[in-house]
Amino acid sequence: MLPSLFISHGSPMLALEKGPDQDFLRELGQRYLPSALLVISAHWETENLQVSRSIQPETIHDFYGFPPALFACRYPAVGDPALAERVAALTDARQVERGLDHGAWVPLMLMYPQADIPVVSLSLPSSWSAEQLHQLGQQLAPLREEGVLVIGSGSLTHNLRAIQWRAAHGEAADWVMAFADWVEKHLLSDQPQTLLAWQHQAPFAHENHPTPEHFQPLLVALGVGNQPQKLYRSYSHGVLAMDVYGFF
Repeated sequence: MLPSLFISHGSPMLALEKGPDQDFLRELGQRYLPSALLVISAHWETENLQVSRSIQPETIHDFYGFPPALFACRYPAVGDPALAERVAALTDARQVERGLDHGAWVPLMLMYPQADIPVVSLSLPSSWSAEQLHQLGQQLAPLREEGVLVIGSGSLTHNLRAIQWRAAHGEAADWVMAFADWVEKHLLSDQPQTLLAWQHQAPFAHENHPTPEHFQPLLVALGVGNQPQKLYRSYSHGVLAMDVYGFF
């Protein structure tokens, strides 16, 4: 049975910047060969739950101010309307046409560079409570036994106002590391659901997440799987914790 994953996708430049973060995601993709991918990205926020039924999802460049080489990137994976229908049946999500935003295609082009695995996007209803997002993950749990790799794509920390583009790789502020350590402690405890109170109990929660959408895919992935394991930790640009967790 496949795990679910939470991936910190960091800056869109992850698609181009060689280094340990890229290396890890390339290696991670070699561990799992699913029949299809379901991605919940922080960059597709909706009020009500939606799932993409697109047969040929476009590559969405939902950013600005980056070099032309990034805008030239394409991830030509096909969609999977049958999986979209299955997700809709499990969750009551509305089926729509939607491409792949960079929260989806950036990590996927590193994990599965051949783009030969069908991809379906599920929106992030970011106004839902932590408990509702966790329950959404539980609704998706049967997909693990059906060959579908469920990926929550966000960022363990995400304060772009504090970003330091020239910071050395692996360096981070104390308030970033304190938050990442708290998440790890609670996820790897006997009761990882204590993480649902993160906004009220985690140190520097607001400083690390002025808005919650980049943390919320972790809560969905937590609901999908069991037995959390930390697969990777690094820091990028001083404030982005690049943690990856698996739920087995």
